[in-house]
This record gives sequence, C-alpha cells and structure tokens, in this order.
Amino acid sequence: QVQLEQSGGGLVQPGGSLTLSCAASGFSLDYLYITWHRRAPGKEREAIACINNANGITYPADSVKGRFTVSGDKTKNTVSLQMNTLKIEDTAVYYCAAGRGCGISDYWGQGTQVTVSS
Repeated sequence: QVQLEQSGGGLVQPGGSLTLSCAASGFSLDYLYITWHRRAPGKEREAIACINNANGITYPADSVKGRFTVSGDKTKNTVSLQMNTLKIEDTAVYYCAAGRGCGISDYWGQGTQVTVSS
C-alpha cells in the first residue's frame, strides 16, 4: 500500500518545540521532494518548507525560516519537520506531501494538528 503516514504534533506552549514525521510506505522518498504544508483556521493552505531528498537541499518559507528545519532520513524512508520557537500563529493542521518538485504533490499524508497555546 502506497501511503505517507504522519506522526507527532499536539499541544505546545509558545516558544516550545515539536517534531513532525512523515514516513513513506510502498515507495521510496530518496529521489523525491517532500513539501510540508499547513492550513490554519480560516486561512488557505500554505507551503512552509520543502526538501529535495536526493541532495538534502531545503527551501523554507520566510514565515518559518530560522525556526523550522526539514530533514530526511533515508534509512527510515522518513522526512521530519523540526519546529522550534513556536508561535500562536503556527497553530494549524500540518501535512506532508511527496512529489517530483516542491509543491508538486503526488502523495499526501493524513495531516496532524499542531496547537500553540498558553
């Protein structure tokens, strides 16, 4: 079965950290681009970070640059999103997606809720 399985997320206080994971089954992430998206309440979906998993080059959006880091682990066929210094406005449902380029999404994860609140 071809799928992306997300894990992580939850409730965290402002300034805290969380790590989201995106594990592929049924296909390899080695030569794909993995894009992390989020959809905040009342807002459109936003692409926040992308990694070219073939060479590890990452493309963070300005809204998360310096706070969020995306990385790949080819041994686990997994890509992670490390989120630091979280802000209330980071509250959203986060999705990973894999495809042949940043923002080109052939496969989607199921989404995971991240809530930043005191």
